Amino acid sequence: MGINRDKPDLWKADIADSVDLYNSWFMQFAPKAFRETRVKTAEHVEFALRSTENLTNVTPALLKEHPRVLPMLRMSTCPPIARDRLIGLAGVSKNLVESMEHGDKPRIPPRMSAATLNSELEKIGTTIEKMADPDIFVWLGRKEAAAEAEVLRAATIIADRLCGSMADPIIRNAQEKRQLAAIAAWLNERGYTQHVASNGVKFNQMKPGTYSFRMNVQVKMPTDKGEEKLINMPVDAVIMPKSAKPGDFPLLIEAKSAGDFTNVNKRRKEEAQKMTQLRNTYGNGILFGLFLCGYFDSGYLGYEAAEGIDWVWEHRIDDLEKYGL
Repeated sequence: MGINRDKPDLWKADIADSVDLYNSWFMQFAPKAFRETRVKTAEHVEFALRSTENLTNVTPALLKEHPRVLPMLRMSTCPPIARDRLIGLAGVSKNLVESMEHGDKPRIPPRMSAATLNSELEKIGTTIEKMADPDIFVWLGRKEAAAEAEVLRAATIIADRLCGSMADPIIRNAQEKRQLAAIAAWLNERGYTQHVASNGVKFNQMKPGTYSFRMNVQVKMPTDKGEEKLINMPVDAVIMPKSAKPGDFPLLIEAKSAGDFTNVNKRRKEEAQKMTQLRNTYGNGILFGLFLCGYFDSGYLGYEAAEGIDWVWEHRIDDLEKYGL
């Protein structure tokens, strides 16, 4: 018996309640999350400006030492330029730019030769300096150095531009943290404890009555040569029921939130792909479900249900009990 996937008569009311919950959270907390991120981003932008002598000297040495400043520098131009546009304008390697803007771990490609690296970073610096926005960096082209107030103003404007381009990820990350906190609170009330990650302990070796967040689960992935290799699949929540016996699998949960109906239907295949990989690796006994909050319409729900994926709505979090927790 399913939890929600086999109850389409409840979907319409649940969709409405889920949208209301998401909108209530968004109105109260999303502006705060955006503002906090903007303040931190402005500090990073100010550092980038100081390091580049207020955008008058974007050196290869700086870009090598602090590759994470590149997105800020792209927002400093007139007009602001996208990643691919910078690659084309500067005539540099796509791998270099993508590595320098790789999520939380920006880096310089380790296999790129020193000569090539310096040449390409020089091109990036020249392009940024040439396209720097004179209406923001008002000191460019004049003899007087930039005043403190001018630098702070410029940093705030660039931070706004950068946060504007990242608005959806900022909101999504804040919502995910809130969803995982809701799961943790629900589990803690029922005597569960958070699993302390340790080397060598796999997801299916967790003790009964424990849970973990953002844990890697190894799954098989076919290669171009027709072989299979193991890759790490990050899972938002891994919960080992108190009643689990040796050899039992924990419940794997993906926390999903959405602020509109369009994007969820574009991405609905992602969960089905994860389910397929998990079953191909561990068999049909693996438990995988969704924790939903926001704009998930009947088209999305029907697709997931057809793939054998069940879900719990955040506004009815007590449905987690139906997983045997």
